[in-house]
Amino acid sequence: MVGDSLSAEYGLPRGSGWVALLAQRLKAEGSSVQVVNASISGDTTSGGRSRLAPLLAQHKPQAVIIELGGNDALRGLPLSASQANLDAMVQACQAQGAKVLLLGMQVPPNYGPDYSAQFAAMYVQVAKQRKCALLPFFLQGVADVAQADTLFQSDRIHPVAAAHPQLLQNVWPQVKKILP
Repeated sequence: MVGDSLSAEYGLPRGSGWVALLAQRLKAEGSSVQVVNASISGDTTSGGRSRLAPLLAQHKPQAVIIELGGNDALRGLPLSASQANLDAMVQACQAQGAKVLLLGMQVPPNYGPDYSAQFAAMYVQVAKQRKCALLPFFLQGVADVAQADTLFQSDRIHPVAAAHPQLLQNVWPQVKKILP
């Protein structure tokens, strides 16, 4: 798992984020899959790309989940660079024999309809080109519901612990497809 603060349990008690919940669910179902959470708060696609090769060499994963790109948008980084980074990460994982799940994000409406559409399409394009699994909107059922304000920390960026079971529920069907 390579991600940003959404996967690194930012502002949450350790063990309450969706990645920890994923590890618990896999164990409860009798899976021997080891979940490695290499997520870092504030990480961008560039940071993830630069950290990926040593992680692949160290852990030799059979499956990798990539949850990056949100901070690229928040920083106004060029979408072409973000897409190139995601594409390179997927390629690197696949070259090592790992299946990949890409977790897509959406940006708030104040970014404008053109940027929002291009940002969401970036994930679809990478997944289609590299034939990897895709969850188009990781925060579905959390950021797009009527009571969304109750599901986020005071910064309105990071979900509260009570929202993380929904994040796992979003990811689970795709995770099952890529695990050995």
